[in-house]
Amino acid sequence: MLELVPLIPALPIAGFAITALIGRRLGKRASVIPVLAVIAAWAISMAVVYAVLTHQEPFGEAGATIALWQWIPAGAFHVDIAFHVDALTAALLIVVTTIGMLVHIYSIGYMSHDPGYWRFFAYLNLFMFSMLLLVLADNFLVVFVAWELVGLCSYLLIGFWYRRRSAALAAKKAFIVNRVGDVGFALGIMLIWSQLGTLNIGEVIERIGELDSVVVSLIALLIFAGAVGKSAQFPLHVWLPDAMEGPTPVSALIHAATMVNAGVYLVARTGAIFAHAPEVMVVVVAVGIFTAILAASIAFTQTDIKRVLAYSTLSQLGYMFAALGVGAYTAAIFHLMTHGFFKGLLFLGSGSVIHAVHEEQDMRRMGGLAKKIPITYATMAIGAIAISGIPPLAGFFSKDEILAESFKNGFLWVWAIGLLVAGMTAFYMFRLIGLTFWGGFRGPREIWDRVHESPAVMTIPLILLAIPSLFIGLAIGFPPENGLLHGWLEPIFHEARELLHLEHHEYQVFGIDGALLVASVAIAVIGIVIALRLFGVEFPGLRGQARPEAVQRLSARLPFPYRASLNKWWFDELYDLLFIRIGGRIAAFLWWFDRVVVDGTVNGVGVLTTDAGRGLRRVQTGRVQNYALGIAIGLIVMAGSYLVIAGR
Repeated sequence: MLELVPLIPALPIAGFAITALIGRRLGKRASVIPVLAVIAAWAISMAVVYAVLTHQEPFGEAGATIALWQWIPAGAFHVDIAFHVDALTAALLIVVTTIGMLVHIYSIGYMSHDPGYWRFFAYLNLFMFSMLLLVLADNFLVVFVAWELVGLCSYLLIGFWYRRRSAALAAKKAFIVNRVGDVGFALGIMLIWSQLGTLNIGEVIERIGELDSVVVSLIALLIFAGAVGKSAQFPLHVWLPDAMEGPTPVSALIHAATMVNAGVYLVARTGAIFAHAPEVMVVVVAVGIFTAILAASIAFTQTDIKRVLAYSTLSQLGYMFAALGVGAYTAAIFHLMTHGFFKGLLFLGSGSVIHAVHEEQDMRRMGGLAKKIPITYATMAIGAIAISGIPPLAGFFSKDEILAESFKNGFLWVWAIGLLVAGMTAFYMFRLIGLTFWGGFRGPREIWDRVHESPAVMTIPLILLAIPSLFIGLAIGFPPENGLLHGWLEPIFHEARELLHLEHHEYQVFGIDGALLVASVAIAVIGIVIALRLFGVEFPGLRGQARPEAVQRLSARLPFPYRASLNKWWFDELYDLLFIRIGGRIAAFLWWFDRVVVDGTVNGVGVLTTDAGRGLRRVQTGRVQNYALGIAIGLIVMAGSYLVIAGR
């Protein structure tokens, strides 16, 4: 089974190469090879996952490694291309390949009329290769190469409609902001090599305890810098909402379910490094929980359906980093998995909505769509309930476990803020459902007459994603803190938990566990009820209607929070002021100083030397009589000087 692992990334890169070469000539058949490549990669991945999780030979609790070839042999510095597969890899393979496969199928219908159809599928296959390489790599340098390839694919897919200025600018913004974090990651890799002489992840984790605590903390901070950029955490969070300029399948695959999880995966994979630097783990907690509440507050007022989901993604990623920071490693990966399915569902559902209303994304021009697109409505409602943390859907188990672990590990402030964010999440998600599907249609009449359900090639992936959104939490996370997933991942995170002196808790229905569970569900229900009261509901047996006047009154009573949320707390404007205007002027001044003062001084010395040499050159005539005259004049001057001095 281990020998099949290289095929998992090889199939998508082969699909990319073939589609890039002949895709234009294939026309609408250009999707066949990429889709088949991803389906085959998914099938192999599931077989490998089953072998890993059932500990079949050669896989044990620690997993297994397959070395392909030596990539860089340079004296003491050598890097192998090798893949390591363990339970953590298996968890990521489930998410990446399953959602990737369904997004490819969905894109057949969504992108069917786009002139760049073949190019889109080529990019999707390249992304799948990059992400799978990142997940499988056992070496920091190979991880970094895959990391940068993922960033390249993000740039290409965000700017897929490059003739649209907003898409081109969004792609550039994402690329530049990610490079900030990637510089930190690259420096961290260099520091690891300089201190340990190896870049193999397993060897680094084994030997990290040999280093001084300050060096370990610096390595952890630099790794976290890369994770902050890729997973769009504060202060590098500004690129992700603008990335919604890309096609909706891109938003589902890259910016909701897979690429943005790379930072979470990296911190989890190097959890033992962070466990040796508890001060850095506090930084991880603080950044994560602040991003969670910041993004949730912005999602309250957004009117673009995809931007609401983008800020929701930021908030849920913040939850995952907060979990990693408090030592709840398994809970973080659990939420990564559940979030991947229901957020992928919500993004693809939003694409179905946009398709139905003829590319409209403003929820203020929607409404009443439940009657016209019932499959999209039902599946998106499942996704909204799941992300809100209502039992027994997937999000309830993972989110409740993060809150419970925060409380039990002594991070009461994280638990309190996380509980508040849970209520906020439930509110803005049902605001989205209300504005989109309930009440009357607020757009043009001619659009309403043409609204129709998406084709089966788009609705079937929605239904397939709704199934794990309903049941995956119950299947792998029950009983809480002792489910299947916990058994799979416990050996991976055992060392890190021991370093943090964290004990494994047995879940109890009554007592503190029951109280925490009730609190998390109650706050979610409160958020949903408020949303139902403000934005109306149309369910059998329940009556309600949207109350725009109540929303307007509430906004008028809280003008500053409303404007701050609507304007995304002015972070884009702040960064524009600091880095574009002020930073641009400083850069312009430094350029002037370099050109005029530094280069001017060097050039001036050069000109002076050249001119002096040009003048002195005339003395060198090559004529003996001129030299004799010079000697005579010199002797006269010397003799005269001597007589003057002697006379005194």
